[in-house]
Amino acid sequence: MKKFFPAYIRVPLIFFIGFALMEYFIDSGDKPAFIKFPMVSVFLLVFLFILIAIEITLSAVNRVLYQLMTPEEKAKADYEESLSLKESTWYKDLMHKLTKTQPMEREGDLLMDHDYDGIKELDNNLPPWWVYLFYICIIFGVIYFAKYEMFGGDDQEMELKKEMAQAKIDVDEYLKTAPDLMDEKTVVLLTDAPSLEAGKEIFTTNCAACHRADGGGQIGPNLTDDRWILGGGVKNLFHTITNGGRDGKGMIAWKGTLKPKEIQKVASYILSLQGSNPKDPKEAEGEVWVDDSAPKTDAAAASTQKDTTEVKK
Repeated sequence: MKKFFPAYIRVPLIFFIGFALMEYFIDSGDKPAFIKFPMVSVFLLVFLFILIAIEITLSAVNRVLYQLMTPEEKAKADYEESLSLKESTWYKDLMHKLTKTQPMEREGDLLMDHDYDGIKELDNNLPPWWVYLFYICIIFGVIYFAKYEMFGGDDQEMELKKEMAQAKIDVDEYLKTAPDLMDEKTVVLLTDAPSLEAGKEIFTTNCAACHRADGGGQIGPNLTDDRWILGGGVKNLFHTITNGGRDGKGMIAWKGTLKPKEIQKVASYILSLQGSNPKDPKEAEGEVWVDDSAPKTDAAAASTQKDTTEVKK
């Protein structure tokens, strides 16, 4: 691999593969994981540090092993290296700036005076790459401490609480408009032609046997007058169709057969039949229903209409 992928290609390649895997497996929503989760950034920095340290260590080991080779082995190694891809000059210069390594010929100048059991040390300076990372860690630690301890930045527990609260808001908003999770509290009246046409088809298939195709009533009550046994309006009608009518003699519950969106359409279609005056309708049952949520003028008009109906009867 070293022959075809020099270190200046190998290190970034491995790093970005690890970076891509973390972004793929960590669910961070609409933000990158290394931005949303500070510990991911720390891990990536440590990962990059380890990769660089491994490459530098391997490079140093290779140099030492090269010095220990016999002239024949060195010639063979030089020949094999000449056949492989050459590292660019800029990369060699960069590695020298990061390591400040001294050639083996200068070991004698770097030997320290003290000797322990025949072992001597070289008076090498710390490599610049290590010093730079050390300073970066100090700066990161100061910023981290200031953000979370002095300025009250959100820790992971607080972030979780905020995300859970936002998730609850998002779920509530979704439930308001989700077709298959609709109930009598969230249902709204449909007036567009495609929805009413679909509601008519559902009504003809499932409801006409009891209420007649024109809604005039047969076994079931007349659906075209202003009287309602269990309340009018789309919310009451949705509830009645979903859960059934009066116990023992009313309509069955359709919630196991029709989806909420289908019940909404058929309820809207039934309400569109108001005042259609079919031929030979069934006698009115129930009471006039007044929408309490409607403006007062509408309620007053409905009350007047009720009084007029009573006088006619």
